[in-house]
Amino acid sequence: MKFGKVAQDELQSLDLSLPPDHPETSKILAKSKAKTPKVFVGCAKWGRKEWVDLIYPSGTKDKEFLDEYVKNFNAIEMNTTFYSIKKNSVEDWVSRAPDGFKFSPKVNRSITHIKRLNDDAKRYTDYFVETSLLFGESLGSVFLQLPENFAGKYLERVEDYLQVIPADYPLFIEMRHDSWFSDETVKDEMFDLLSQKGIGTVITDVAGRRDILHQRLTTPKAFVRFNGYNLDPTDFKRLDDWVDRVKQWIDQGLEELYFYAHQENETHTPKTADYFIEKLNERCGLNIPRPKFL
Repeated sequence: MKFGKVAQDELQSLDLSLPPDHPETSKILAKSKAKTPKVFVGCAKWGRKEWVDLIYPSGTKDKEFLDEYVKNFNAIEMNTTFYSIKKNSVEDWVSRAPDGFKFSPKVNRSITHIKRLNDDAKRYTDYFVETSLLFGESLGSVFLQLPENFAGKYLERVEDYLQVIPADYPLFIEMRHDSWFSDETVKDEMFDLLSQKGIGTVITDVAGRRDILHQRLTTPKAFVRFNGYNLDPTDFKRLDDWVDRVKQWIDQGLEELYFYAHQENETHTPKTADYFIEKLNERCGLNIPRPKFL
């Protein structure tokens, strides 16, 4: 992920600590009745040749990558659906995943980046929603990313667009333009809207854009995109901070967590996810499956 990227030699000069939670987060979590959270951790792709002889057996072919991925993680963030989503593909993916595995499809770019949530986007949304629901019990969080140049002035367009989203559809929205966070009025109106609609907020942890690390949940479910720097020491410190924060959320009533690891060098992504899983299991008494390194 290049969004918010900085040079690696700049990391030590940055404050990469997690900001405190927004006051609304504790209020949202207090409404939850969850006793045991559901926690899903994974990567953003399964088709990585770098993982052959790392977590995929030697000789694994491209068409077999998903079969091996689901043996190592319990969820995946699906960037592939940003470009294309077909019903027969979804049915195939689901047939190859074990019970309990979750897919988090990214909303197609025709909706977000081409039609930009305008009226024409609604008919594409009907198809996307219908197709994504074929994941059935394997559907996790659905991830809608607003373009980087989609500013807070388009709040009314977002509100109008969300009218076509079915109730209880597991949607999370990521905002990127700085106006969603620098304009307090816009920020409060947007987050209040999402809370009223029961729509979640994506939290993206990337070194060069600490403003989008908003720490404001709008549902008792969290979606975190963690962007590392090729196992730099700061990666592990940031992951430790996330473990502490997730423990706080769990104690307050967190129902679900989707935590997805990203690295520019994909060789390091399984290790990033594994470190987080190991520490979270220890800290929270969980039993999230860990990847099996060869």
